[in-house]
Amino acid sequence: MKYYIIIILLFWGSVTSFAQRPPSISSPEVHKNNTVTFKYYSNTAQKVLLHGEFLKTPLEMTKDASGVWSITTDPVKPDIYPYFFEVDGIQLADPNNTYIFANERFKRSIVDIPGDTPLVHSLQNVPHGKISYRYYQSETLGTTRQLLVYTPPGFNPSEAKKYPVLYLIHGGSDTEETWTKVGRANLIADNLIAQGKAVPMIIVMPYGNVRPAPMPDFTKDVMNDVIPFVESNYPVLTDSEHRAIAGFSVGGGQTLNIGLTNTDKFAYISSYAPYTATEEFQKNFSNYSPDADKINKQLKLFTISVGTDDFLYESVKKNIAMFEEKGIHLKSYIVPGGHDWMNCKLYLATTLQEIFKD
Repeated sequence: MKYYIIIILLFWGSVTSFAQRPPSISSPEVHKNNTVTFKYYSNTAQKVLLHGEFLKTPLEMTKDASGVWSITTDPVKPDIYPYFFEVDGIQLADPNNTYIFANERFKRSIVDIPGDTPLVHSLQNVPHGKISYRYYQSETLGTTRQLLVYTPPGFNPSEAKKYPVLYLIHGGSDTEETWTKVGRANLIADNLIAQGKAVPMIIVMPYGNVRPAPMPDFTKDVMNDVIPFVESNYPVLTDSEHRAIAGFSVGGGQTLNIGLTNTDKFAYISSYAPYTATEEFQKNFSNYSPDADKINKQLKLFTISVGTDDFLYESVKKNIAMFEEKGIHLKSYIVPGGHDWMNCKLYLATTLQEIFKD
């Protein structure tokens, strides 16, 4: 008799456990008309909001009888967008979405709205390059560090061909993975190379956060450790005319610090919405007295990009004016939009079409 009781208890326990199991959720769901449905499960939450860089204001989600909160947006302009849920005041990434924004400070998910026409960052039917995770020894920082290296379609290290190199720096609190996971630098390069709009190149994406070391040590790390590692391990051209540097936000400021203090090493400098309220920038440019003629001869291209809704718009305009007043030739790209990776992808796509062109 006791065995029957045990069997009944086990059966009842399994049924109860099954009954308490959360419902299966697919989120986000992108529809053909570019509307998107987001879902989140919680039986205990009192209020759930959807935040997204495709929204002007957060949207309140509604709860059904099974505890699933959901909302379907209006049609969204095709692009890649960060978003998150606010659950009773707490910000959360979408637990049902594996596409996560690579960042050390906040947790965001990513929704990809492809649209009908392939965008420059879309996965397309073209030859593809390769992303490699590499480790190098930083003598500057006394540690082993990671960087990502994009090699173009058809790359063969055993061949005699050598490639130009772009050093590409991420934004503050981002990581060395953000340029590929959010910025899709590899797919942008693949597509532009396939269209003949960019030359085959190697793209190196280092990790810009050197804390607890002083942040200016990143400049030393790039110059003394990253570049020598790349040039020892990849078939790259080592003259300045085949070396470029670019970066976004904090990385845009680092780009100015590294590039403009080493114009004999970089013939191409592209700064995207640079954050320059740093001790290193003030040290380098507060009393800036450059040899403008020499720099203009060394640089084949110097660009600064920013969006009109970017919170750094005014400071970037001041920096553009400062460099121009010093007699340094530069191209400024002022576009609509904010301090976001939607713009950042466009800045990169523009740069890749301009650098290393004879």
